[in-house]
Amino acid sequence: MERAIEYFQGRKYHEALLLLQDLNKKYALNPRFKAYLGVCYYYDWDYKNACKFLEEIINDLNILAPHEQAVYYYCLAESYFIQNKYNEAVPFYEKTINICYDNEKADILYKLAMCYMNKNYKDIAYDYFQSSLAYYKHFGIPHDKIQRIIQINNMIQEYKDRH
Repeated sequence: MERAIEYFQGRKYHEALLLLQDLNKKYALNPRFKAYLGVCYYYDWDYKNACKFLEEIINDLNILAPHEQAVYYYCLAESYFIQNKYNEAVPFYEKTINICYDNEKADILYKLAMCYMNKNYKDIAYDYFQSSLAYYKHFGIPHDKIQRIIQINNMIQEYKDRH
């Protein structure tokens, strides 16, 4: 277990996954370690298993620190989003946004906007795009998000042009 935790904390998720899978077969892992397993699946691009493990224990994680919970909610929301399961993703993005750090909210608001765009709720998406943009501007726009900002501005302008 110690090596699995070291790998996990060192962001060597595939290595941690292999060890945690084996431990999960032999022992009854507690919810935190099952959450680790779900996160490892997420980073290993196995979104179906990430959802399976995180959904199973997500309600048992409310005793953890809020930001740790936010990581698990986010990985679950992203796993659903990537599978185009927007209805399933939305509640976990919403839970994430309530407990994540303020400088992380822009990305989550953007993902919520994309969920609503894909569900064809353009009014709601517009509001989330505006909120996302406000957070990006407030906390500074990272270089790797410049294209996203252009996209958000285009989506907002397109919405305004239609209304």
